[in-house]
Amino acid sequence: MPLRRIGLSRLIGPGLVVVAVLSVSGAALAQELRALFSPWDDIEGVLVEALAKARTEVRVQAYLLTSRPLTRALLEAHRRGVDVQVLADAEMARRAGGESLQQLAQAGVPVWIETRYAAAHNKVMLIDSGRDRPVLVTGSYNFTWSAQARNAENVLVITGNADLARRYAENWRRHREEATDYGKWAQTDQDKKHAR
Repeated sequence: MPLRRIGLSRLIGPGLVVVAVLSVSGAALAQELRALFSPWDDIEGVLVEALAKARTEVRVQAYLLTSRPLTRALLEAHRRGVDVQVLADAEMARRAGGESLQQLAQAGVPVWIETRYAAAHNKVMLIDSGRDRPVLVTGSYNFTWSAQARNAENVLVITGNADLARRYAENWRRHREEATDYGKWAQTDQDKKHAR
């Protein structure tokens, strides 16, 4: 895919925003890259706002998901009819992420637990990946209060890169195929605790 022209970069609100206009085979595609850094930038607020704009689907890969505002935003998207689905790390779900995951699952959001890896350390949010302006969020930022308020974290919000969104969606599906349904995992986990 030849790159013919790259547009401007500028600082708008929190974080660096780079707007790239790519001309591929005569079709112009606008892409926005937004770099955010906690604790200085309101990453959580940016993610809540992006979730509020979701139209068709949200896919989450979370090492840790305990943020109440993000959990509420995922639930609100689900209630609006957006297809929300979550993958989470087994060990972190056991230790700290259970409440948010349980809330999502009880509301009917499909939640799966990744048990194959020592750490399912992805931190990804993919919004409307099948549309022409998908939003991809990736970086070191866990979906937690600490990541926003106490840690030094980074996130890159990429809007309008359909090829990259498609690649992340394929990776999400691959992980989903290997994961365990949250309800089955939670029951098995409880059975193991009682057997000890």
